[in-house]
Amino acid sequence: MSVIRILTDRVANQIAAGEVIERPAAVVKELVENSLDAGATRVEVEFRSGGRALIRVVDNGCGMTQEDALLSLERHATSKLVETADLDRLGTFGFRGEAVPSIASVSHFELQTRVGSAAAGTEIVINGGKFVHVRECGIAPGTRITVSHLFNSVPARRKFLKTDATESAHIIQTVRLYALACPATAFVLIEDGRVLFQSPVCATLGERVGEIFGRQLVVDLLPVAMAETGLKLSGLIGKPGVNRSTRHELLMFVNRRPVDSRTLNYALIESYATTLAKGRYPVAVLFLELDPAAVDVNVHPAKREVRFRSEGAVRGFVIRAVLQRLREWGAPAPRLEPANSELGRSVSSEIMPGDPLSPTARPAVSWPPTSVAMQPPPAPSPAPAITKMVDAPSAASAPTASPALMGWRFIGTAHGDYALFETPSGLMVLDRRAAHERIWFERLQMQFQQGAVGSQRLLFAIPVEFDAIASSLLIDQLAFLQRHGFEIGEFGRNFFRIEAVPVWLESSDAVTFLRDIIGLIREGQLDGKNLDLARTALAQLAAQQAVRLPTSLNETDALALVSQLFACTQPHASPAGRPTHFELSRGELLRRFQR
Repeated sequence: MSVIRILTDRVANQIAAGEVIERPAAVVKELVENSLDAGATRVEVEFRSGGRALIRVVDNGCGMTQEDALLSLERHATSKLVETADLDRLGTFGFRGEAVPSIASVSHFELQTRVGSAAAGTEIVINGGKFVHVRECGIAPGTRITVSHLFNSVPARRKFLKTDATESAHIIQTVRLYALACPATAFVLIEDGRVLFQSPVCATLGERVGEIFGRQLVVDLLPVAMAETGLKLSGLIGKPGVNRSTRHELLMFVNRRPVDSRTLNYALIESYATTLAKGRYPVAVLFLELDPAAVDVNVHPAKREVRFRSEGAVRGFVIRAVLQRLREWGAPAPRLEPANSELGRSVSSEIMPGDPLSPTARPAVSWPPTSVAMQPPPAPSPAPAITKMVDAPSAASAPTASPALMGWRFIGTAHGDYALFETPSGLMVLDRRAAHERIWFERLQMQFQQGAVGSQRLLFAIPVEFDAIASSLLIDQLAFLQRHGFEIGEFGRNFFRIEAVPVWLESSDAVTFLRDIIGLIREGQLDGKNLDLARTALAQLAAQQAVRLPTSLNETDALALVSQLFACTQPHASPAGRPTHFELSRGELLRRFQR
C-alpha cells in the first residue's frame, strides 16, 4: 500500500521548475521580468553556450535588503500580490513567486543585491537547491543574478535541450520582446563575450524597432493608434505588401506583456485578407491595453497565453483599428464580420444549404483523371539548363503531347489560374499555378542533387539589414547557400550584401526570398547539416517563387504543360500538397444535368 508523503521544498521546487523553467530562455524571461518590475532603467543580459554554462542578468532597479533577498528564495514569496483579487488589478510581469526558487533548485545560483540606502549589498549562493552561504558584498544599487550549470542536478531535463544555436535564438528572441515592451529601458545582450545588440533608452517604439530589427524595416511600417471604451491599441503595422513567410515578426503585447494570442493573431491576419497571399503573414508590433480584470494572464505556467473575458469584442476592436489604418493608406478592406462571430470561421460556413458550392452538392470527382491515370507517366527527362524563371513551357522547348493526352482538347482558361480540357472521359480542370510549382520543384531538386546550380552576379550588390537573430542564423547557413547559387557577404554588424543569386531568381525578389529562407531556418526546416531536408525546403520555396503565369494560354502550351506535369514523379499534388487537377467524369456531368 502506497504511503502519502509531503514533498520537501527542494523536490517541490524541482517539479515546479519543470513547468516554469523549460529551457534557458525561460530563465532569462523570469529574471528580466523581475528586473523590469523592480523599476530598472538598464538591463544587461549575458549568456554562454546557449545558456547552459552561464546566464547573468544585471539591473539598476530598486534592489533588495538581506531579509527580502532570503524571502525571495521561498516558494510563493512575492511582492506583487496578496489576495486573489489582486489579479484583477495586476500591473507587473511576475506575480506567482515560483520562478526564483525553481531556478535556484536546478542550477548553481548566485544572487547579489543592494538597495540604494544600504552601505553594503547581500550575496546568496545556492547550489542545486542547497544553501552555500549568505554574506555581505560590494555591488552598485540594483541586482545581479548569475545562473550557471543549468539543469546539472536534473540530467534528464538537460538532455531535452536543443543545440546551443537553437537555445541562443530563443534567448535572443525573449530579450528582444522585452526590449520592445519597454523602450524606456536600456538593454544590452551579450553572447559568449560578443555584444549582439545594445539599445539605449528610446523615446519612441519606432526607435526601438529600428535598433532591434534594423532601420530598413521602420520605413515600411505604419503607426496605429485607436481607443474605444476600455480598449486601446497602439504600435506599428507593415504596409500592404510587406510580409513574411513566418509569424516571427508578428508580435503582440497585452498590457505590455508579450503574449501568444490566437484571438489577436487571427484578427490581424484577417485585417490583411485582401493584401496577403496564402502562407504569408503581416509584420506588426502591437500593444493592446485594457482593464487587467478583463484578461486572465494565469492560464499558462509560463504566462505566454492569455484569455480575454470578451474574445469577440477584442477581436472586432483590433480588426477595426487595423482596417482603419490600412484604409487611410489606401489598401482595399475585406468584409468585416460581426465582432461576436467565431474565430477562424471558414468560408464554407457561409454557404447556404442547396447552394451549388455547398459541400453536399460538390461532385464526386474521379481523381486522378482516368484518361491519364490509365497510362504510366513517362520517366522524367533530365532538367534543361535554366537561365531564368519562365512563365510557362514554350511551344518550341515543350515536349510533344504524350500518347496519354491523345483526344484531349484545350477549351480555355477560367479565372486566370485554371485551364480547362475536354478529355475522352470527361472534363479536366488544371490548377496552372500548382502544376508549375510541381514541375519547377522537381527540376530544382534534380539540379541541387547534381550540383548544377547556376549563379548570376549582380551588377550592383543589394544591401540588406537583419535583426540579431536572423543575422546569426544566416551566418550559420552561408556555406549551404553558397553551394546553391547565392553569394552573400557580411558588410558590418547585421548588414549583408547580396552579390550573386541563382539564375532562377530575379534580383528584385532576392531580399524577400532571403527573408523567407531565414524563416525556414528559424523553423528548423532548412539546416545545412541535413542536406536532403534543406534542399527539399529550398526547392519548395523556389518553386513558389518561380510561377509567373501569362495572361493568355494557347492549346500547344497548355498541352505541353500537362505533358510536363505528368512526366513528374508526383504529378497529382503541388509541393505544398494542394491538388494540381481534378476531373468531372461524363457520368457525373450527365447526373448533374439529369440526363
